[in-house]
Amino acid sequence: MTYAYLFKYIIIGDTGVGKSCLLLQFTDKRFQPVHDLTIGVEFGARMVNIDGKQIKLQIWDTVQRGGENCSIKKAKVPIVWGHWGAAGALLVYDITRRETFNHLTSWLEDARQHSSSNMVIMLIGNKSDLESRRDVKREEGEAFAREHGLIFMETSAKTACNVEEAFINTAKEIYRKIQQGLFDVHNEANGIKIGPQQCISTSAGPSTAQRNSGDIESNSGCC
Repeated sequence: MTYAYLFKYIIIGDTGVGKSCLLLQFTDKRFQPVHDLTIGVEFGARMVNIDGKQIKLQIWDTVQRGGENCSIKKAKVPIVWGHWGAAGALLVYDITRRETFNHLTSWLEDARQHSSSNMVIMLIGNKSDLESRRDVKREEGEAFAREHGLIFMETSAKTACNVEEAFINTAKEIYRKIQQGLFDVHNEANGIKIGPQQCISTSAGPSTAQRNSGDIESNSGCC
């Protein structure tokens, strides 16, 4: 299917916060409670309709190697942004694990250091279905987002609550910035590619999801 624009996204955050599960829920509309640990590169793609235009979202899950090794993370993040570019980022923490919230500042610093200043960042508190195990209050997520100029939502990759909205609202904000002239759409380093507009279809609805995984290690929980 042709498209007006392609937006590249990156999903970042600690191991086990549900990054791959969010990607799977958005692209394939399914939840996989036990997900192989991503140690290569994994991505999915889906078409969405924004303001009557078909937009292709190409979403890259980040590299993990069995734990949050700081030197590995810092080595990989410049590669992701420097070579692929990203127009949007989903910064994810687990509402049941305080340490994943505490690490947000480091992830955000890396993201902003190696990306366009106009990149749209959506802060996501995932696993909202586990309310009885909540360790991070919603108000804390909202306050972090306000302080750092982020969009904020709580989601559940398991129930699909707000997953669609998180990805699409990020796309809407990117599109708004394009309309305002804040993105140079002719520079693909910004994570935006112009499609063959003369063939654009405005019919809504997702395309068949496309996924490509790197090498897989042993199983790791994810929800």
